[in-house]
This record gives sequence, structure tokens and C-alpha cells, in this order.
Amino acid sequence: MAIDYLRLSLTDRCNLNCIYCTPLEKKGFLTHDELLRHEEIARAAAAFVGAGVKKIRLTGGEPLLRKNIVGLVKLLKAIPGLKELAMTTNGVLLRDLAGQLREAGLDRVNISLNTLNPATYERITGSAALEDAWDGLMAALKGGFSEVKLNVVVMKGVNEAEIKEFARLSKDFRLSVRFIEFFPTNKRSVNLAHALFTTAETKKLVEKAYGPLTELPPARGGGPARVFKLSGAKGKIGFISGRSDYFCGSCNRLRMDCTGKIYPCLFSPSTHSLRDLLRAGAEEAVLADYIKKIFLVKSDYKKDSPSAGNIEMSSLGG
Repeated sequence: MAIDYLRLSLTDRCNLNCIYCTPLEKKGFLTHDELLRHEEIARAAAAFVGAGVKKIRLTGGEPLLRKNIVGLVKLLKAIPGLKELAMTTNGVLLRDLAGQLREAGLDRVNISLNTLNPATYERITGSAALEDAWDGLMAALKGGFSEVKLNVVVMKGVNEAEIKEFARLSKDFRLSVRFIEFFPTNKRSVNLAHALFTTAETKKLVEKAYGPLTELPPARGGGPARVFKLSGAKGKIGFISGRSDYFCGSCNRLRMDCTGKIYPCLFSPSTHSLRDLLRAGAEEAVLADYIKKIFLVKSDYKKDSPSAGNIEMSSLGG
């Protein structure tokens, strides 16, 4: 599998405190000097593209907290050879930024939203910002992006009763609603150990409410989601089955956190770092050669690797 997709974290900070992530429980956030600067991020991204990456997704933390995010998007979009620039956000700050981000060159946006109920939203995120997140979603749908996806982590006993309501959004809007199986990633999510609600269970509820789902052909480089459509729907429904399916063999992505550490797999330790090379003024060709060596160790790690279960999602991104 060719490695052509980079998930690039911009910050370890977040304006939410979700129950499976809880960044506010950390002892402290990274300092300004520890974070890569905009120019360093752009140089690193260009080196990844030089090594074969075609798509970059900006993550966090919450990437919209990054100072001058619109300017950073412009820098990245200008990289020759980059085919697609996307972002995953919780949407809380997106209402006022969607148009600017699209104008700057952002192609796609994924919005993480696990409930449409204000009380449940506050339970999950520790915040009363559901209205802001919804406004962000609506702004994205009007913003002219090539695609808007809504990521819903389904958790038994938390939000599985809303599956029907989320599926309905795919009928009403040109929106890809993606139901994601809950996967505990660190010790803080141990209280949700029994939260798994499988794709099979979710799909059954959707079809009971709206009729059969028709599976669509997989898109090239479309990732692990299996994508379906309800009859007459404007949008699509995807299922990401990280617990009940095993798709490590088809993974085409690497991750770099906001300090320049590189993770060949979501469940690996950081095996390499670009920050010292960047700050030493290494040329793009040197950086690209260094990155190509990381591609070679990716197959050493999978979701059942010994390192799994110790991921700081608020720094690395999902």
C-alpha cells in the first residue's frame, strides 16, 4: 500500500474536553517554542509531498485554535504536487471561518459531532457549545467545500439512541454522515470500555428506520469507511469499523504531531522527528529522504501493537 496521506496535528490545545480524550486533564500544554512554526509546518508538508504524499488533513487538538489558521492553509495549499488539503474540526469556531478557509484553499472538512442533544453534548464534551458546532456545520455546507463529512463516534449508553436522527441528516443535506465504532485509545477512556456499539448494530437501526442501504463503490484513497446511500438521500452514510473489522493492511497514512514527531501508525510510538532537521535548515530533499525511511517501518505497527492504548489524542489527532 502506497503511503500518500498525512494527518498533520497543529496544536495540542482544544476548546472541548471530550470524555474519550479529556485534554484538560493534562498537566500542561506545549510551549510556543515546542510547537512547529507555520513556516516549519509548510516545509515539513512540502517534504512529505516530495516523498509521495498527495493528501494532507489538518487535525489537533482543535486546529481552528491555531493562530492565523487561514494563512497556514494558504501556505500549505501552495505546495506543488499536493492534491488535496482537508481538515477535521469540532466545528465550534467554524461558523466565522468556513468561508475564509475555503477561499484560502481548504478542499474538504470533517466535523466531529457525537450528539444533537444539548444535555448529551455537555456530558460528552464538558461544554454547552452545541449551537456553535451546529452553526459551524451549516456554514461548512454553505461554504463550497468539495465534501463535508460528519464524524459520529457511537457509544453505547451515551448516544446510540440518536443514530436515526443522524442518518436523517444524510437524507436532508449533501453531507456524508460517518458512524465510527468507539475504540479506547488511552487509560482515561477505560470508563468507556463497554461502550462499543458495532457497525452491524448501527446499520440495522438505520435500515429499520429508512429502508435498505445501497453500498457505493469505494473511492480511491477513500480510507477505511464503507460508504452507503439511502434511497432518495442527498448525502451518504459511512461506517468505520475499527473494532469489528481489521483494515490495517490497507492503511495509507502517517501522522505528524504539532512538535514534528512522526507516528507511522495511530498505535505506534513516535519513531522519528523532523523538528531538529527543520531548525537546522535541512533541505527539502534531505527531509524527503528521511521521511521515505519512515514509510519502511510503518508495517511494523498495527492497532494490536504493544504500544496501543497509550495515545494522546488531543495532541496527535484521530
